[in-house]
Amino acid sequence: MGLLSDSDILQYLAKGEIEIEPFDQTHLTPNGYDVSIDEVVIPAAKGRSQENHIPPATRFAVSTRETIRLGRHVAGQIWLRTTWARRGVVASFGMIDAGFSGTLTFGAFNGSSDALELPIGDRFAQVVFVTLDSPASETYERLSGTYQGQKGVTLERP
Repeated sequence: MGLLSDSDILQYLAKGEIEIEPFDQTHLTPNGYDVSIDEVVIPAAKGRSQENHIPPATRFAVSTRETIRLGRHVAGQIWLRTTWARRGVVASFGMIDAGFSGTLTFGAFNGSSDALELPIGDRFAQVVFVTLDSPASETYERLSGTYQGQKGVTLERP
């Protein structure tokens, strides 16, 4: 497994092994791509409250503006941008499987004693792309595909 550099990411985009829509060159980092906030939801609020103001000690979910599609030869690791960690956001992210397509949903917690503003369009997390040593024999959409094609905050699907 190898980590893709910025120039590798551009090559994978050109050959269609990675798709990012919309793609913004300024979000490309030396070894990843920053994804931005499109929707923020506080699950504990009555109904499905969309908020950009997160009170202290509150769980929230963020979806990305970007739709990500990965081919059979690449997966993604998700990392919280340190800007948000410094503001008290605690989050646990995972992998984006080969063959996944959709927006990303992140669960997070405002661990700070201050309210947190999450402006739509701000960069929230970084996707670091890794190549697989061999192509996936079964991709995400064929194995579980639970969140395949998701748009917006998707808290849970059966």
